[in-house]
Amino acid sequence: MDAQGRGRADDIDPADQWVLNPNTGEYELQLPPSAAQSSVPGPRGSSGRGAAGRGGAARTGRAAPARRSGAAAPDDDAPSPRRRTGAPAEAAAGRRGRRPVQKKAKGKKVLMWTGGTLAFVLIGASGAAYLYYEHLNNNITSVSDDGAGTGGFSKDRAINILLIGTDKRTGKGNEGYGDKDSAGHADTTLVLHVSKDRSNATVLSIPRDLITDIPDCPTTQEDGSEKVIPGKQRTRFNNSLGQEERTPSCTMRTITELTGLKMDHFMVADFNAVKTLTSAVGGVDVCLAKDIKDPDSKLDLPKGEHTIEGEEALAFVRTRHSVGFGGDLSRIELQQQFLGSMMRKLKSNETLTSPQKMIKLAEAGTKALTVDSQISTIKKLADLGAELGKFDTKNLTFATVPVVDNPAETVKATVVLKEPQAQQLFAMVREDVSLTEVKQEKKKEKAAEAARLKGPKAPASEVRVRILNGGAVAGSAQETLSWLQVQQGVTKSENGGNAEQPLAKTTLEYAPDQADQARRLAAVMGLSGAALKPGESVTNSQGVPAMTLTLGKDFEGAGVPLTTPEKVPEDVQKATADKVECAK
Repeated sequence: MDAQGRGRADDIDPADQWVLNPNTGEYELQLPPSAAQSSVPGPRGSSGRGAAGRGGAARTGRAAPARRSGAAAPDDDAPSPRRRTGAPAEAAAGRRGRRPVQKKAKGKKVLMWTGGTLAFVLIGASGAAYLYYEHLNNNITSVSDDGAGTGGFSKDRAINILLIGTDKRTGKGNEGYGDKDSAGHADTTLVLHVSKDRSNATVLSIPRDLITDIPDCPTTQEDGSEKVIPGKQRTRFNNSLGQEERTPSCTMRTITELTGLKMDHFMVADFNAVKTLTSAVGGVDVCLAKDIKDPDSKLDLPKGEHTIEGEEALAFVRTRHSVGFGGDLSRIELQQQFLGSMMRKLKSNETLTSPQKMIKLAEAGTKALTVDSQISTIKKLADLGAELGKFDTKNLTFATVPVVDNPAETVKATVVLKEPQAQQLFAMVREDVSLTEVKQEKKKEKAAEAARLKGPKAPASEVRVRILNGGAVAGSAQETLSWLQVQQGVTKSENGGNAEQPLAKTTLEYAPDQADQARRLAAVMGLSGAALKPGESVTNSQGVPAMTLTLGKDFEGAGVPLTTPEKVPEDVQKATADKVECAK
């Protein structure tokens, strides 16, 4: 049909046709009387954006082919075209259109956040975008996680998402950025951990110049075959993406190797994501404690408060020579301040009640990002968004992995982990310990766990315990038995073999009258109050009651404490998303 026959639908902004009715809390479709069909955009044709304009680093080399999730499999959650057809004329006459957002879920379905630099906004936008599923599904680009992830998030456990910002130079207007002809790197990397109870979240910033090991990476090829990209020892972290045909799944494996955290999903953003998403939300508020004029990033802003978007926002998150000490760590701090501000803007009523902004965010987010194939539909992203939007911004903490200058270098260009602070921070995240104060129920639970360690302790010679291997390395039960008997004086201990069920964490079960023995063994082994499980005793080989120590997958060897730190190490850089800070 020509433009006249379509009612000049191409000239109409879809956002302008959906209006929030304050009396019902619903969005209503309002078309001009002459309109003959819905304002919902049709699916993108095969002549849509090419790989050079979409998802940059995720499609470098021989990465897995991008999947247009608009070509839905039978089990996809998107509604069929038949379900989406309706009577637009009736809607124009005053009938309510489809509700993109449930009234009571506006705040909870939206965690619009920026990762890599702005990856998170997709989640919040998708939650409000049910009105045109097929169109948005067709915007999404996805690649395989190559088995590096968990297979998908779950509502009954913590969620870990890898957010990558690549410096690959793709898209119109980006000719002056990044390295020419480069496949890109993991230039900005964030790990989002959302607690099991959804009361809090932590974002770990991984310095791009951190020296680490990149493991071997099995990668799906275009023909469906698998190629193992060899790992690399003692190299920059940012080489985990783009270089030597590495895909986001390689970065996932590197993160797991580094932190011990298994990722559920990944999202990748390029330069265009920063520009389009900040413009879609109407700009992000930032504050500068001094004038900044950086010829490299092209940022030129005077001291004070500003609202930035597009090219200026990209320049802001890229600048580093004019802030702090002028390095990547200073840029990370600047980006964390930017992300906190972005989240506050996106969770504000100014955004949530604006159909224009919500639709623009949905369009920009689904076009700008590459996600793993486990979350390649709007429905799956909305389900994820519903989980991620449950915590308050005051309980979202940004923290930078503790590092120090590489001692092997005369001219300092890279960094290495600062120990033991880095391992303490990783342990806190793995064990779901919040870096901020959270709700009262959590405090009560922690208090109860701490109380189990308080009180008299029996002599080591009086501790009776059976040791089971519940997921630790083979031989761990015997190793622990020998260590307890020979070095710790716990002579009334025995090897009980393998546990019936594997455990993620080491536990010590004991009867009420064995609490003094449990406290002694906890002190000897470095067990936390969470590891102590009041319950029942068992009968050992001598026919007398004994406790049961089950070594879980977290067990690292006899004599290695299993206590999770309760406080963030003092020199870890961190900030919460609810506070306004000025870049220095």
